[in-house]
Amino acid sequence: MRIALLLGLLVLAFPGHALTIAAASSLRQVMPELEAAFRQQRPDSPVRVIYGASGKLATQILNGAPYDIFLSADETYPTHLAEQGASTTDPEPYAIGRLVLWHRDPQRAPLVPEELAGSDIRRIAIAQPRHAPYGQRAREVLQALNLWQTAEPRLVYGENIGQTAAMVESGAADAGLIAWSLTFTPELADRPYTLIDQKFHSPMTMAMVITRRGADQREAQRFHDFMLSTDARAILEQYGFEAPEED
Repeated sequence: MRIALLLGLLVLAFPGHALTIAAASSLRQVMPELEAAFRQQRPDSPVRVIYGASGKLATQILNGAPYDIFLSADETYPTHLAEQGASTTDPEPYAIGRLVLWHRDPQRAPLVPEELAGSDIRRIAIAQPRHAPYGQRAREVLQALNLWQTAEPRLVYGENIGQTAAMVESGAADAGLIAWSLTFTPELADRPYTLIDQKFHSPMTMAMVITRRGADQREAQRFHDFMLSTDARAILEQYGFEAPEED
């Protein structure tokens, strides 16, 4: 707690040091490319990214964490921040996230969700539904397919969707419901997966806000606008994110 407080004071003391972004863990693979594209436009604008489950990041912001922008995995948490007066912008959709069913064995054919009921799937990884949107949607999928009662005793939970993917990759789980975006790496490219039909879960509309701290950070608005640009959306689409519907 004391270390976190000191870190916050240091960041506040040097507000121009870096634009600090709180980003959902599902963005971990794509963010380096987004940062690079932004720095091409703003070469003198350093960026710091903190990853985590969207619910936990939102709680940190409410408790005064020094983040300028919050890129959430869904609309729920940015909306909550806006309602609590912790943001200076309304939630702005920037992408649609997709869920996949992923198996750890690269030699196995892609699973269909119904196969999760099989006795050979001993552990199923999902993100913690209490604070991770992908975990909430995974639970909805299992419930919609009448698999929850069978699957629940075998569930293992990651604190965020990145940790959930790592559990499958390491063999700590036989299969997992993870973010499609996290499969776009050379190490994971040969792993079989099945894209989950969005009709089985509520929409994964990803939204962002500028926090109260970011209101005085000029680069926060510039990055916010960049995330809505055609350049950013093209990069996001390369990692399995879809463009949000236009109003």
